[in-house]
Amino acid sequence: MSAGQHTGGRGDELLLAIDCGTQSVRALLIDARGQIVAKCQQAFDDYQSHQEGWLEHDAEGFWTAASAVCRGLWVQHAALKSAVKGVVVTTQRGTVVPVDAAGQALRPFIIWLDQRRALKRPRFSLPWQIAFKAAGVGRTLDYFSREAEINWIAENEPELHGRIHKLLLVSGWLNYKLTGRYADSVGSQVGYLPFDFKRQTWAASWDWKWQALAVRREQLPELVPVGSPIGGLTRAAAAATGLDEGLPVIAAAADKACEILGAGAITPDIGALSYGTTATIDITTPRYIEATPFVPPYPAVLPGQYNSEVQIFRGYWMVSWFKEQFGHPEREAALGEGVAPEALFDRLVAAVPPGSQGLMLQPYWTPGIRQPGPDARGAVIGFSDVHTRAHLYRAILEGLAYALREGLEKIEAKSRVRVRSLRVSGGGSQSDAAMQLTADIFQLPTARPHTYETSGLGAAIAGAVGLGLHRDFPTAVAAMTRLGRSFEPDAGHAALYEQLYQRVYKKMYARLEPLYTELQQILQR
Repeated sequence: MSAGQHTGGRGDELLLAIDCGTQSVRALLIDARGQIVAKCQQAFDDYQSHQEGWLEHDAEGFWTAASAVCRGLWVQHAALKSAVKGVVVTTQRGTVVPVDAAGQALRPFIIWLDQRRALKRPRFSLPWQIAFKAAGVGRTLDYFSREAEINWIAENEPELHGRIHKLLLVSGWLNYKLTGRYADSVGSQVGYLPFDFKRQTWAASWDWKWQALAVRREQLPELVPVGSPIGGLTRAAAAATGLDEGLPVIAAAADKACEILGAGAITPDIGALSYGTTATIDITTPRYIEATPFVPPYPAVLPGQYNSEVQIFRGYWMVSWFKEQFGHPEREAALGEGVAPEALFDRLVAAVPPGSQGLMLQPYWTPGIRQPGPDARGAVIGFSDVHTRAHLYRAILEGLAYALREGLEKIEAKSRVRVRSLRVSGGGSQSDAAMQLTADIFQLPTARPHTYETSGLGAAIAGAVGLGLHRDFPTAVAAMTRLGRSFEPDAGHAALYEQLYQRVYKKMYARLEPLYTELQQILQR
């Protein structure tokens, strides 16, 4: 566990943001000007995979880590504890756990990256069957029901399924551990749940989702608007975190929604791009816009607004994969030179010209609902004898940017709003090379926020509004967010990328999709 240093800033009004992501949990002290005053972080290295494709994490382990990083803050910054006015929670999306009537987790969390699938098809009532057939969405609904973790539990752990009192996301679990209340933020509801994304509440009793999912309404937590109080710290939570009993816990939102807010992307003309474990492109909009048909926009932090999103599942995971498989020279050299490995990987990118001398990558490492379809795989084309691992690394970054640009074009077509600039968050935002090629491929000014901790910052903004430290969200965003370094498109590079994108990349999936289907059929025999 590592604790950050005090970075200055006003210490009289602080928010404690608990940011429980996929790779680590962080406790952040953030002031009313958006400064990260102190930080403590613990990496997750205790995920379990009992079968190929499975990924789980002990529920108590998430809480133990979250409370430990809170206590870790006070080791170096004990004087700041009295300045904390409230707690906010933001977490990874789509990760669920069933809880019994005593508040004990019945099994480990099934992580959003888990690839197990339910086999049984749900039985829909006749009116819904007719409606689905008319709309031609049967395959999409099958995908939804197979992907739902609760359906897998019902099929494979029926005795456990019968003892479920509540089904919680990581956010709901941490909120419960903090306050003793089964309540979660409206802004955290992203996953295979019976949630009405348009109305931003649990689905109506007649909704088809109740027939598709093996869960009942009373098994779901109470929903609380973003910025509203969930409760006060219980005595046990206060002891675990080192804070005062009764300290208010304010509803924030899921990590992507908070990340978008922390980047200051609160109008539809600002694209919020995230180079995270899942790479995403979003806008914040007051309109309900499905960029991909039947894939809903998610709740934004701004009340009543939406984040219209296109995902590249396991997006920046590919960069981590490359570094693990081929990045040993850079990692070893970084130790010798006393620099961060990322600086040497940027040198690797700089050694290759834009366009990677014709090496093109399609980043569909994991299938999706429509494009990519359920049989999709990744592809690299254009190999020749000039190519090195440096070319492959740059092609990965370029391929992700191409895919996200294609996603942005879908969002723009549906929203009828042209994006004028980009804000980039996530691990990839720390790479100047990735930022520049993103600006070139999108042909848009591209900036990173003033802090890397945008999800924690977005959660703190929700807390600041909820506690009255700022009068509303626009005021809080103006006071707490600002830009770091900006990157302008290079005209020559942009012209080359435009040709590669339009004439090659956009044709790759359509040409390769039949082969993916054939490949899947062969492997299943």
